[in-house]
Amino acid sequence: MAERTGTARRSPLNRDRVLRVAVALADESGIEGLSMRKLAQELGVVPMALYKHVANKEELLDGMVDAVVGGIGDPPDGAGWKDAVRNRILSARSALRGHAWALQALRSRTRPTPAVLAYLDSVIGTFRAGGLSLDLTHHAMHALGSRVLGFTQELYDAPPPQAGPPEPGPSAEESAAVAARYPHVTELARSVAHDRESVVGQGCDDQFEFEFALDLLLDGFEKLHGQGWTSAKAGGTRS
Repeated sequence: MAERTGTARRSPLNRDRVLRVAVALADESGIEGLSMRKLAQELGVVPMALYKHVANKEELLDGMVDAVVGGIGDPPDGAGWKDAVRNRILSARSALRGHAWALQALRSRTRPTPAVLAYLDSVIGTFRAGGLSLDLTHHAMHALGSRVLGFTQELYDAPPPQAGPPEPGPSAEESAAVAARYPHVTELARSVAHDRESVVGQGCDDQFEFEFALDLLLDGFEKLHGQGWTSAKAGGTRS
């Protein structure tokens, strides 16, 4: 467990320690296995003692998200805006992937937490310091979407694992009918070796696909910046 009996349990209770132990518990058993009662037990205190530091479980989750996002590394000194943004986003991806529960918790927040706002502010600031206009920066952040925090919402997420024996696959006749009806999907699906661990589709390398799309976006932003692009010139409207 996150903390054991002894000196660690006798150390003073504060918000930092509460969040640190909550993160460790979530790493062990996921968000579903985390409760205020279980957290209090691990800390060696009564549940009511926690409420001096976090008002409820939602505030606890906010703090846990901030603890993870606050650990995202800074880009190296002297990096250009494109390298700095790339480094920052890949650092965010690494930080979130280090805690399997973090993405679920982040998606469940109804508003950005302070650490998330600080992170987004730093990314926007990097674009602006690199000379990108406010207009282009605005649309760049829209284009990046959730990718700015290191994850993407794929067209079809992988289905959750099912208990019991796997369902039988389609018959040869059914596969042939699907291939005839959807030839381009079938051609693409058959062009890669299957990898059941990928969330972007069997045969896909998640990290490669993430960096491939990220680099396309950053190259596009750089090109538009060099062209003096504005949404007005492109005939767009602000959103």
